[in-house]
Amino acid sequence: MNVNVIYNTECLSGLKMLSDNSVNCCVTSPPYFGLRDYGNDAQIGLEATPEEYIEKLVEVFREVRRVLKDDGTLWVNIGDSYNGSGKAGNNPDNIGKHKTFGKVGNPRTFGVPVRLKSIKPKDLIGIPWMLAFALRADGWYLRQDIIWAKPSVMPESVKDRCTKSHEYIFLLSKSRKYYFDNESIKEPSTTFDTSIRDRDKTKMNNTPGRSKMRGLTTNDYEMRNKRSVWTVATHPFKGGHFAVFPQRLIVDCIKAGCQENGVVLDPFMGSGTTAIVARKLNRNYIGFELNPDYIKIADDRLRKEVGIFQY
Repeated sequence: MNVNVIYNTECLSGLKMLSDNSVNCCVTSPPYFGLRDYGNDAQIGLEATPEEYIEKLVEVFREVRRVLKDDGTLWVNIGDSYNGSGKAGNNPDNIGKHKTFGKVGNPRTFGVPVRLKSIKPKDLIGIPWMLAFALRADGWYLRQDIIWAKPSVMPESVKDRCTKSHEYIFLLSKSRKYYFDNESIKEPSTTFDTSIRDRDKTKMNNTPGRSKMRGLTTNDYEMRNKRSVWTVATHPFKGGHFAVFPQRLIVDCIKAGCQENGVVLDPFMGSGTTAIVARKLNRNYIGFELNPDYIKIADDRLRKEVGIFQY
């Protein structure tokens, strides 16, 4: 398959057309459970139970693991869901209230009974960790949970819990050792002080038992390793797609996970954010998307923001 193309196909079918060990990393956000109806029978997210939803995603990401190079990584942005409480969350008469999330969902997907006996009405289901543990059990190395902290979020009318202002990004790898460009995503240190640096260098070089530190002549105290909480504001999108993560959220995923001229995969491409960021960073992309209207949106965004049209 050609790179820099978003293919109009169901993701599992598309992935099976890719060769083994053919892409460098995967950056994606699958449809959330029971949240939106994209109007296609092959879509993921409207399964009857969380378990069926997770099983389908495991199947998709099993194919992703096959097509990744041995040093490849997977970055998955995923949000959580609540079990229906008998109020707006699962009452068909109130489904119109969910327009905030895009196209009105199918009544059967809101507040569906789940198989897990431990899940009660109003419980947080724990979808992100269900997925993370299922992928780990399927052979992935679960390397890190990253918190996407949102400075501004849609207000919630709930009065018995806090308004949710975060989502997860999971970093998983195909192998124990994998490509990760730590230097490319370092961030400025918040406590840089040359006097502290010089004092600490002397202390480290003369501390008994710190042989690895002895002889150290330089320390880059101006920069530090990137932390695992990423504060990135959401941005409104005027197009016809409602599940658009901000470009800044995935810049470091791609910089750390894929070298220049490598290939970034997104099996749930949507309106093309992964493709746009990949091209801006001089990486190639391959994407799959069920809805042809979303591909048109992605093409338009690529022309305007990157100056290219998929070929």
